[in-house]
Amino acid sequence: MAQLWGGRFTKETDKLVYNFNASISFDKKLYKQDIEGSIAHVTMLGKQGILTAQETEDIIRTLKEIREDAEAGRLEITDEYEDIHSFVEANLIDRLGDTGKKLHTGRSRNDQVALDMRLYTREELLETDGLLYDLLKALLKIMEENTETIMPGFTHLQKAQPITLAHHMGAYFEMFKRDRGRLADIYERMNYCPLGSGALAGTTYPLDREYTASLLGFYGPTLNSMDGVSDRDYLIEFLSAMSVIMMHLSRFCEEIIIWNSNEYRFVEIDDAYSTGSSIMPQKKNPDIAELVRGKTGRVYGALMSLLTTMKGIPLAYNKDMQEDKELAFDAMDTVKGCLALFTGMIATMKFNKDVMSRSARHGFTNATDAADYLVNHGVPFRDAHGIVGKIVLYCIDKGIAIDDMSLEELKAVSPVFEADIYDAISMDTCVNKRLTVGAPGKEAMEKVIGICKDYMKENAPAQTEK
Repeated sequence: MAQLWGGRFTKETDKLVYNFNASISFDKKLYKQDIEGSIAHVTMLGKQGILTAQETEDIIRTLKEIREDAEAGRLEITDEYEDIHSFVEANLIDRLGDTGKKLHTGRSRNDQVALDMRLYTREELLETDGLLYDLLKALLKIMEENTETIMPGFTHLQKAQPITLAHHMGAYFEMFKRDRGRLADIYERMNYCPLGSGALAGTTYPLDREYTASLLGFYGPTLNSMDGVSDRDYLIEFLSAMSVIMMHLSRFCEEIIIWNSNEYRFVEIDDAYSTGSSIMPQKKNPDIAELVRGKTGRVYGALMSLLTTMKGIPLAYNKDMQEDKELAFDAMDTVKGCLALFTGMIATMKFNKDVMSRSARHGFTNATDAADYLVNHGVPFRDAHGIVGKIVLYCIDKGIAIDDMSLEELKAVSPVFEADIYDAISMDTCVNKRLTVGAPGKEAMEKVIGICKDYMKENAPAQTEK
């Protein structure tokens, strides 16, 4: 068992206890970050004269060799090691001897793992942001192509008023744009370096923490060493932001699942993102949408798990905090996978525009506009509401839409109706006369699309190296 702390102990740790305590099975994902942090730490030790130039050069060269061997599969990360830090340091000592033992000068595993997790989370955050940007691009394309595609808008899953597909997609554009904003906020708060905090009280070595932070792309060092090793706020915030992303994806998936049903037929999902039934040959199931919807709870679970872990931990580091990784890693992978698959699904999805338009027309979505017509001709709104309610009942009984009624039929309910009612309640009129900012009218929608295009140009995602 490769351990970094054996000097204090006279008995070997029980194997069951060792396995329970070990984290190598999951923190091996951090090997690149651990080596990156170690290289920065050693570079700083050399600059400060704590290590000689030759020692610094030898350690950095060997750390890079270990990284290359691990990436190429020549060096396996096994459970022989307690954690990823043990793996890196043990292999360094095997290759360099006593010089390798100087790597850990002025450093604790507490600030080391705090750094590794922060570096890893920062990369994952940037990757997630890039995937959100790709999703926004797919949504914007649909919006641009469908400013005249009329469909029903819903409240309570009841057809309410006519809108356009561009308008509907625009609602999700705003949601995912906010998600990117949350990630940017988190990045600003988290991008400070805990390395140099030591176990909790810093170190007597003359470390240059500002230099180390700059080498690793941080804005600066954390300003309290106890907080530096025990802070997981950034990870909780990221899990929270990912939970909101999944909530938005799940809402969207729910609609696609409904739209894909035989009763709606608003969309046809591409074969690549559907599956069939083992017994019913007619079925084409929206499995990707259903799985994304289902995996949302998985990400919520990671957030609640870490919140619960952290709620009773006194300062500073406690072993409980090792529980920050497994579910967080799973949540990060889950969100990235869901975003990539969902973007592919909507980018290849076919919209049945005629079906959408008919659904709006036969769902009495122009009833509000019929009432507005009466109000504009002097009928009090409450009376107009009652008149149009009677018209809807009449149409339901006849199996027709409001604009299928003859003028005589309309006048029988209210003599205020004239021939211009048909233009007033046409789907195009109902949509396009709504021109306030944020409304579905073509002119208003094109202005918003222009704003969205500007946003995309001005907010391209930052690049991250893996």
